[in-house]
Formats: sequence, structure tokens, C-alpha cells
Amino acid sequence: MAAISRDEVAHLARLSRLALTEDELDHYATQLDSILTHVASISEVAADDVSPTAHPAELANVLRADEVVPGLTRDEALSGAPAVEQDRFAVPQILGEE
Repeated sequence: MAAISRDEVAHLARLSRLALTEDELDHYATQLDSILTHVASISEVAADDVSPTAHPAELANVLRADEVVPGLTRDEALSGAPAVEQDRFAVPQILGEE
């Protein structure tokens, strides 16, 4: 028996306010039936001895030590800027003046 009928697809289309042709109703009914059949077959897998997981492989975070290191000075940071204004990066204005 089909998991979803053509009439159910038509009903869903009406609820979604989709205007589907007769051919589209048949096409989508076939596609949705195939999808629902595959989902049902996956749920039949015997997995009673498998514990639920968020990821199929064991994962571990590899984090570096949180150490304070010296950063760039203001002059070093601004040395590669194409334009500087008042010790800040100068960028072109993109909004009109208010």
C-alpha cells in the first residue's frame, strides 16, 4: 500500500496554497511515496543494541593552551592600511550624510 495517496498530495497542495496540475499531483505523489517508503525502511533497522549518538565517530576537541601573547601595536596594525585617519582605518563612506 502507498504511504501517501494522490488525494493526500492534493490536500497538502491546497493547504499550502499550491496550484498543481494533474501531472504534478501524480509526480509528487510518486516522489513522496518513495521518500516515505525509504524513511520507513530506515526505521525498521534493528538498532536496539546501538546507543544514540550525535555523531557516528568519536570526537575530541583539540584546544591549545590559553596563553596571553603580545599583540600588534597600533602602528604595526595600521602600517598596511591604504588610508589612516585619527589613528584608525579610513574607509569610504557608503551611506549619505545625515
